[in-house]
Order: sequence, then structure tokens, then C-alpha cells
Amino acid sequence: MKKVIFSVLVLGVVACMDMSNVQPEQNINYPAAYIVNGESSTLSVINLNTNEVATTIQLTDGSSTSTHGAGHTATPGFLAYPHHIYINAAKSQIAVAAPGVDLSAGHAGGTHAGTGKVAVLDAMKGTNVKIFDVPMSNHNAVFSPDGKEIWTSQTDGKVLVYDATTYALKNTVMVGNGSAEVTFSFDGTVAFVANGEDNSVSAISPITKTVLATIAVGKNPVGAWIGADNRMYVDNEDGQTVSIIDVKTLKIVETVALGFMPGFVAYQADMKEMWVTDPTAGKVHWWTKGADGKMTRTGSFSTGAGSHAIAFNAMTAYVTNQEAASVSVIDIMQHKVTKTLTVGLKPNGIVIKL
Repeated sequence: MKKVIFSVLVLGVVACMDMSNVQPEQNINYPAAYIVNGESSTLSVINLNTNEVATTIQLTDGSSTSTHGAGHTATPGFLAYPHHIYINAAKSQIAVAAPGVDLSAGHAGGTHAGTGKVAVLDAMKGTNVKIFDVPMSNHNAVFSPDGKEIWTSQTDGKVLVYDATTYALKNTVMVGNGSAEVTFSFDGTVAFVANGEDNSVSAISPITKTVLATIAVGKNPVGAWIGADNRMYVDNEDGQTVSIIDVKTLKIVETVALGFMPGFVAYQADMKEMWVTDPTAGKVHWWTKGADGKMTRTGSFSTGAGSHAIAFNAMTAYVTNQEAASVSVIDIMQHKVTKTLTVGLKPNGIVIKL
């Protein structure tokens, strides 16, 4: 109840304040990591040259929440619970989804009946390019490999494909129930969507927009995360497993038992390691891939409460910690946190622009 009261108070302040400079133009002309802060409705931008937070961008929803009388300029509202972030191939735009519900505690039942939004921002300036509604709650919004489309899922079992220039709806692909994260394989040949309520992953042709295969995985999958080894790594929250899919065959090649609810999975190609965040313990666990392609549990290290998304940049990793409002900077070879950066509330998604 306190959270609801706080949100109302914040919106009341937003309605009465001058927000003409709510998105001042940035100059992000440096290698950067963008972190989505779900409760703060902001992006924290880390300068990768210094590993310091360089700026904070307010995420707005393009609507008017003004309660002023005639003659006053309408003011924009905040983007509600932004979740996950992707960048286009040209590194010029970033896309953020706003499902309108807090997904930080897990995804079981974490949907709502309202509409979702997609916000497209200029990656250098940090300002809105376009904000558009989608019919239902959406888990993420991702650019197609060629940058010409934006794909977003709907919790009622659809993937919507929009033109990235006109923002017109081009295709609707029917998938499974409770569809969550949409991702593309490393080589861009297949799109994947995790169907949480059906315990499956749909593989889709980016060209024909048809389902190539429906792959049974563990209980309550959230995302099929990209591996540079031509595999996709599916985090099954309730099943507490990772299902590994071969992109060429669209078959499960291994199921890894975790013993905890996963938050995110990432494959580090240089070290041949699978990293899995453990939000409950505030840790990252890692497995090493052997010559036979199988994963062996190797070790773990602490990051922060609610550890979630992982991004790699050369031999440095970044982990968002949702409950700690921080990002851990990690030396990959030593599996050691070297710095902790304070960001906004409930940080979740992260993407890197070099």
C-alpha cells in the first residue's frame, strides 16, 4: 500500500512541476552502458572508459499528466515500470518496453490487463524519438538484426512486429501463452520468445514471420538469452533450470539443474562460461563448457541483492542488482567485483554501446 501512495504522490509532483527540461539533450559520445531503473523510470548511463555513472536520463511516456488550467503547457508523465533495453545495429537508437507492472520479484503472474508501451530513444542524445502503445503488457522491445523492425511480445500469446521507421504494425505472430522476452540468435537467423505459461519457447523466422518450432523447456521460462556459441540459454524460473537450445537444430542439447531461481543467463565466449544470476542470494554462479559441450558447475561470487541482468564488455562484466539499486563491475578472469556503482531504483535491463 505504501508503494501505491508513493506513486500517487510522485505523479502529483510531476503534474505540477515544469518538466520542459525533463529530457535535456545528452552527448553520449563515449562507450556506454545503459541501465533501466524500473522503479525510478530512468536510465543510468555508465561511461565505460571510467566505469562511473556519467548521466541519468528521465524516461517519459509521451502523455500529459498536467492538472494546470488553461494557458499552461502540458507536462509528460513517467514511463511506468520500464523493463529491459536493446540497441539497434547502427547503435543510434535504443528501445525500452514498459509493461506497466513491476517484474523485479519474478515473472509468475506478473502481468496486468492494461496496455504496454515501447519507447524509442536517440542513443547519443538520450531523448525520445517515438513512444507508442501496444495492446497488452509487454516484456521487452527488441530491434531486428537489420534494425528495420521492432519486435515486442504480448502476454496473450502474440509477438507484434512494427516498422522501425513508421512504427506501423507489420505482422502479428501467434506463439504460446504468457509470452515474455523476445530475442534473436547471435547470427540473426532465428527469433525466440519464451512462453511462460506453456513452458515452451517459440522459434520464429525473421523473414517469413512464421513459427519454425515450438520447443518444450522447463517450468515458467522467461527468456532465451543469446550465446555467441550458436546456442540460446533459457532461464526457467519455477523449474530452476537452464534449457540450452542449439540454433541450427532447434533442439535442446542440455538441461542444467541450478538449485535456485535464475534471474538471467549469459554466455561468456572467451572463457566458455555460462553465468547465471541468483537474485535471492545476490550472486552470480558460473559453469564451464567442456570439450563435449556440456556444462560443469565451477563457482560463484556475490554481487548485490536481487542480481539480475548481465552484460559483457571484453573482459569486464556488469550485473544489475535490483534490490540494491546498484551495478556491479566485475573482472571476468578473476570472477571478482572491482567496483559497485549506485544507480536508480530497481535496475533491470542493461545494454552496451561501444
